[in-house]
Amino acid sequence: MGASYGVCLVSKYRVTLIRGDGIGPEVAEATRLVLDATGIDFEWIVVDAGVDVMEKYGTPLPDEVLEAVRHSDAAIKGPITTPVGTGFRSVNVALRLALDLYANLRPARSLPGVRSRYSDVDLIVVRENTEDLYSGIEFERGSAEALELIEVLSRLSGRRIRESAGISIKPITPEASSRIVQFAFEYARKNGRKKVTAVHKANIMKHTDGLFLEVARQVAGGYPDIEFEDRIVDNMCMQLVQKPELYDVLVLPNLYGDIVSDLTAGLVGGLGVAPGANIGANGAVFEAIHGSAPRYAGQNKVNPCALILSGALLLRYLGELAAAVRVEEAVAAVIAEGQAVTYDLAPAGVKPVGTRQMAEAIAAKV
Repeated sequence: MGASYGVCLVSKYRVTLIRGDGIGPEVAEATRLVLDATGIDFEWIVVDAGVDVMEKYGTPLPDEVLEAVRHSDAAIKGPITTPVGTGFRSVNVALRLALDLYANLRPARSLPGVRSRYSDVDLIVVRENTEDLYSGIEFERGSAEALELIEVLSRLSGRRIRESAGISIKPITPEASSRIVQFAFEYARKNGRKKVTAVHKANIMKHTDGLFLEVARQVAGGYPDIEFEDRIVDNMCMQLVQKPELYDVLVLPNLYGDIVSDLTAGLVGGLGVAPGANIGANGAVFEAIHGSAPRYAGQNKVNPCALILSGALLLRYLGELAAAVRVEEAVAAVIAEGQAVTYDLAPAGVKPVGTRQMAEAIAAKV
């Protein structure tokens, strides 16, 4: 994370809080409670995005949200619903593209008290955020654009592509590949990490993933102090389940990164303790990996730790390392004690508390 371990130079930070929808407003407020407990002076700019603002603005991502983020030191976002198959495209993807937040950072670290098959996982997933299949360059089946593209692709490939096909485009560029791999190596160097693994499918997709791998090898040559290796993505998934202790920092194109980061979250107990950051040259938005869980909205029930830990990543980005460590240690302590935790973390025989109450317990330890 480019600015993650800098020196604090200001006394007040302007931070945009995007409340999200579903459980988003609850976990967002829980996170603000904990960050305020650090004693750092935040100017909070509270805005809304997601399905709840569609009727008012005609879009799930109003312009005022983007403008607020652009004029802030950083932003933190509650979960936002992404419809499956129909409806608007992901607000998360739109934010990353509009603000050129090219690096998605997702740590996965074991915490005592969180139920998991592993106890010593400590991984960093660095995911390219702006291109690949996940960038959403698609053509609706049967549309004039899709039919025209099918005709061209059929001719170029020598294969007959059915006219009923939906088409997605997978752009991989040397420029985007280079900067994400550099980000991974810089993160490793600044944070005492020993190895970077590039993950790909270059054995099959030779001109896209092959390009990503070629660039990764070139960039790795500039970091002789960091070990470098590569893995094919399906083999990588198996290796992570079998022996996660062999890996350190993983760098991946967009779609593989989305999948593998959820896998690594599963290694440490699930999305409820998995933070995330989206970082660019001129800004950053921090978010939990998990979804908006609308069926639990307003029930004061869900685990707020993922977004609170994302808040710790925000503190690191701002250069507030000591405060970040305090937040991370407070989360770990509350979970390990197992007394003021939500239903998914509560040990047998312990009555779970609500979202707000767990945040208050964490804030008290900060």
